[in-house]
Order: sequence, then C-alpha cells, then structure tokens
Amino acid sequence: MLSVIIPSYNEENNIINTADTVTNLLDDNGIEHEIVFVNDGSTDSTWDKMSALANERDNVTSVNFSRNFGKESAIFAGLEVANGDACVLMDCDLQHPAETIVEMYNVWKNNDVDIVEGRKKNRGKENCFHRFFSLLFYRMINKSSGLDMDSASDFKLLDRRAVDALNNMPERLTFFRAMSSWVGFKTEQVYFEVAERENGKSKWTGKSLFRYAVSSITSFTSAPLHLVTIFGIITFIISVVLGVDTLYNKIWGNSEAGFPTVIILQLLTTSIIMFSLGIIGYYISKIYEEIKNRPRYIIKEIVSKKKDNKEQ
Repeated sequence: MLSVIIPSYNEENNIINTADTVTNLLDDNGIEHEIVFVNDGSTDSTWDKMSALANERDNVTSVNFSRNFGKESAIFAGLEVANGDACVLMDCDLQHPAETIVEMYNVWKNNDVDIVEGRKKNRGKENCFHRFFSLLFYRMINKSSGLDMDSASDFKLLDRRAVDALNNMPERLTFFRAMSSWVGFKTEQVYFEVAERENGKSKWTGKSLFRYAVSSITSFTSAPLHLVTIFGIITFIISVVLGVDTLYNKIWGNSEAGFPTVIILQLLTTSIIMFSLGIIGYYISKIYEEIKNRPRYIIKEIVSKKKDNKEQ
C-alpha cells in the first residue's frame, strides 16, 4: 500500500480537489493507497474539510495539530501516522504533479530502490531575488554536508525502511530534505515540472523563507560556526599588516595624530566579534531547544473512518 502524505496550512480551497485528483489517479492505475492529511494549525476551514473527508472516505486519514508547528513537523507527523509500505510526500496545492506519484511508485515497485526523489526540471515562476537566495542556500548545504541538494524538493517516495529510519531519529529540529538523503539507502531520481497552484497563494513570505533557511542550515550543519574561525584568521592577518605599518610609521616619524588606522581596526574587529557572537548564540539557542526534549508537535485529534470501522 502507498501512503500519500499531504501537509496543509490554510488550504481550504485545495483539500477536496487534491484528494479527488490523487484518489482518481491511483485508482485508475490500480494502486492501493491511503491519503494522510496533516492540518498544521490552519486558521480557515481546512480542518473542517479534512475531517469531513476522513469521515466519508475509507482511504483518508486526517491529523489535526493543536497549533501551527511548521511544515517540517507536519511531514514527520504524517510519516508517523502513515501505514503504507511506502510513503509519498507532496504539497496540497498540486505544484507537485500527482502524475509523478505513479512514476515514483513504478520505479520503487519494479526496482531494488528505497527512495525515489522528485527533482525539479526548473523552479517554476520565481523572482530573481528568490531564485538567487535559493541557489545560495543549496550551495551552502551542498558544500557543508557533502550531499547533492540541487533541485531537491520534499516530493519524495520513501520505502518503509527509510520511513522507520527517519521516525527513529530523535532530534527536535528537523530538515526533511537533507535528512532523507543523509539516511542513505538506494536512491533513484525522477524529474518533474513545477505546476501552477490550483487555488490560492503561497503561504511562504520572504521573512518565513529566510527563517526556514537559517533554521535548516543550523539544524543540519555546523558550517556557520566555522565562519567564526575564518573571521578570526582574517582579522589576525589584517591586524599584523596594520600593526607592522603602524610600527614602521612610528619609527620613521610618519605616524599621524589620532591613529585612524587603529580606529578602523577596532571598528572592524568589534563588528566581526559581534557577528560571530550572534552565530554562536543562535547555535546555543538551538541546543537549548533540543535539550528541553519537547515533542516536535502535539496532535489534537486524528479522524479516520477506516480506523473506526476496525474498532467496530
């Protein structure tokens, strides 16, 4: 059986259409499946439509968070609740084309493959600013982790072995795209065109994307901490050069009153120190969040007609 996990936040206009599209496609291809919707604290009628579908259809399970915990938490909640021999993660807006699920399923079923990764042929319609920082983000992840994250997405099929491996990872701060590559296993790629949203607008803002990028980088790699060492080496070299220059001018009587070079050096070192402390402080805050050992998410309720029928 295939579990299709769909994290959702304020997607009231997409729930029914997405469920119908996925169900009809998989039924037409003879693929036994379930759909697991995860409501990430939506403020519209997303949960009402999810729970209604779960009460009407045997193949739908709907999970409701107590509040908004973020997409990463919704992904891992879906992986925990899903019962399939393989799980597919996809977006509720159908920008991950449902037809690609069949291709992923066939690659998984007909080959000795544990993970089938959806790779973007292109990034769709994005402004230049967003595209530049996306490329910069993935370049940093690639260099620091040794993983190939170019054109990566959350659109993946995972065999039960890979799902169990992810569910057993204890950290609270997660980055699914990188973690699903880090666990290893045999992986194949399929490529897809990013589709237009069926309804509504993207919930990602520039601010939320920046916070997501910073959180993902710091939760998966310690590369920013190495910047502190690099800044220290650069500052030391500059200090030596300027120190020699200042001493030379002092010996030969060419030094100027006020020592402007010293002032510039102090401003430079102070700014680097404060920036470095900011990086260290951010990592300390992440350590603090981890050692509290709070759950990644809190599930308020799970609605499933199939579960109710079994209990009866």
